[in-house]
Amino acid sequence: MGSTKGFKLGLLPKIIIAIILGIVCSLFFPVWAARIFATFNSLFGTFLSFIIPLLILGLVAPGIAEMGQRAGKLLVITLLLAYASTIFAGYLSYFTCELTYPIFLTKDSSLALAALSESSTVSPYFEIGAPPVFGVMTALVLAFVLGLGAAYSKADTMIKVLSDFKEIINLIIRSIIIPLLPFYIFGIFLILGIDGQVAAILKLFVKVIVIIFVMHISLLLIQFIVAGVVSGKNPFRCLWNMLPAYVTALGTQSSAATIPVTLQQVRKNGVDNGVSSFTVPLCATIHLSGSMLKIVACAFAIMWVAGLSVNIGLYSGFIFMLAITMVAAPGVPGGAIMAALAVLEEFLGFDATLQALMIALYITMDSFGTACNVTGDGAIALIVDKAYKFGEQPNKKA
Repeated sequence: MGSTKGFKLGLLPKIIIAIILGIVCSLFFPVWAARIFATFNSLFGTFLSFIIPLLILGLVAPGIAEMGQRAGKLLVITLLLAYASTIFAGYLSYFTCELTYPIFLTKDSSLALAALSESSTVSPYFEIGAPPVFGVMTALVLAFVLGLGAAYSKADTMIKVLSDFKEIINLIIRSIIIPLLPFYIFGIFLILGIDGQVAAILKLFVKVIVIIFVMHISLLLIQFIVAGVVSGKNPFRCLWNMLPAYVTALGTQSSAATIPVTLQQVRKNGVDNGVSSFTVPLCATIHLSGSMLKIVACAFAIMWVAGLSVNIGLYSGFIFMLAITMVAAPGVPGGAIMAALAVLEEFLGFDATLQALMIALYITMDSFGTACNVTGDGAIALIVDKAYKFGEQPNKKA
């Protein structure tokens, strides 16, 4: 029976195949044929620009509304820990990139990425204008107003409307954006190859992937050392116990799909069953420190190599807003980077071409980010468990 279902290729293999085919085809494709894909990319880029504000509204508003209905000390503690961990990962990534990129990456004056779409020798046959209904910041503010308003007023009808809108946005992501991404990436690398810029991009990809992997391991060590100090447990043994969850996440590329394994390993670390049942599913949604680290590193790399301005002031606003937006990331492969597109555009000025390169660079190591997120959930569970047991002590004495 299983053989009748056929083999389903995941998003990561599709992206890798698209990159390879784009580079190979750039060696012999005539310009007229490349312009067909340039036209597709122009239309798809216009659609992305149009949908991004709606995506932010449709993901963030219901997320806030639904979370606002839940209360309790453990929720507050878990939220603060997840947000602090994600913020820390962003700054760890920024300062590591600031130290390492000048050593391992070389600036390429020909890689004028920000103006690539205007300077390319391959132009689309036609373009269609479809400006967004409202801007990105308007969407973010509106999302907070509607989400918080619906939560605190207990407006069940509005919460239902926001939830339905979220399903529509998720459907668009799953059924339109994600399936078409490989073709979009193919077109980007086809044009880059024809313009003679693909070699610099590939060098960038390989070096950045290695640096990010080392940062992921370092982040997990820091998270579990802190959790070990707070909980009084051996951090290295606890981290080792989370290895099955890490490996499972590498295969599934989904925090949600890995929840059963994460729960099992968190309980193996001695976390209370009730605490783990609450913390692990919640963190699978709101704790994306690995994704944050990766997005900051990828964005920094593209901007630094292209000679664009990079500074801590610019990235601080980006990191704090991205940490909030990560909560809205849909549970599909590449969901985090899709939720981050609006913040990349608003704070770092990433146009459709830069966003496409970000998507390609991010997804090539998407499973490692998910594995880092899931494993880090185990560290948060240890700290929440300690807070829970500490709060229970007076009651037991009484």
